[in-house]
Amino acid sequence: MYRNLKIVAVITTLIMIFVQIGGALVTKTGSEDGCGETWPLCHGQLIPRDWPLDTIIEMAHRGVSGLAIIFLLILGYMAWKQIGHVREAKFLIYVSLSFILIQSLIGAAAVIGIWEGDFILAAHFGISLICFAAVFLLTLLIFEVSHGQHERKIIVSPFLRYNTILITIYIYFVIYSGALVRHTDSSLACTEWPHCMPGSVLPANFYQAVQMGHRFLVGILAIWMLLILIHVLRKYSRSPIIKKGWIIAFTLLMMQVLTGMLSVFTQVNIFIALFHALFITLLFGLLCYFIMLLSRNK
Repeated sequence: MYRNLKIVAVITTLIMIFVQIGGALVTKTGSEDGCGETWPLCHGQLIPRDWPLDTIIEMAHRGVSGLAIIFLLILGYMAWKQIGHVREAKFLIYVSLSFILIQSLIGAAAVIGIWEGDFILAAHFGISLICFAAVFLLTLLIFEVSHGQHERKIIVSPFLRYNTILITIYIYFVIYSGALVRHTDSSLACTEWPHCMPGSVLPANFYQAVQMGHRFLVGILAIWMLLILIHVLRKYSRSPIIKKGWIIAFTLLMMQVLTGMLSVFTQVNIFIALFHALFITLLFGLLCYFIMLLSRNK
């Protein structure tokens, strides 16, 4: 019954992942000016004459973002018609469409010079991340409805409930700090890991402070998630969705930390950097799913 809806939902989710990775690729390769200061045209042309690498990357990202808007409109219409009666559906549709529009407008404003500043531009990734999370949750909801599990609830202690909510909020600030590292060109400000420079633990300038600040926030996140995982393994061994979910979440975090470390040792290898963006995107989406499940319990 929901076959076509599930296909569109999965495709849209995958496209949104490519939007996230594409945004990271644009920043990592310095391709923000690949089309000059014109939008939606490229160097004032529909099809540019020259195609250097930065132009190809920027045009590809714009194309994927445009495709995402088209599929989101299709998905939103289909989901509204078929599962609009489900409690979370309309809210997720509103959020996904609203934030893909905001993301596109901020991207356009950055290109033409209206929206400038590293601290402001770092928010672009976070806004895109919320859009991805909404699409990801809508896709999971569609599959739940198709299997009659859309009213599935999880009963947890206040400790796990509040820590799940708080760590999801906290990780958003961690993600912002990571985006700030990219936008301030601080990725190579520190050449060592976990400390900054040989024989130096504390940062010596602004760029090193941005890099080390991000590492510090990630360190707190890792300890926090480890404590939650230990709690889950001790108290929820008979709840597969909670146990497996937090094991996957902690694994994604460790992969995030590993790719962050390798980014330093490999002088920001582009493939490692893209996996770095992918793991945090999936982790945030998973934590948002936990919150959706918790929201079903009054």
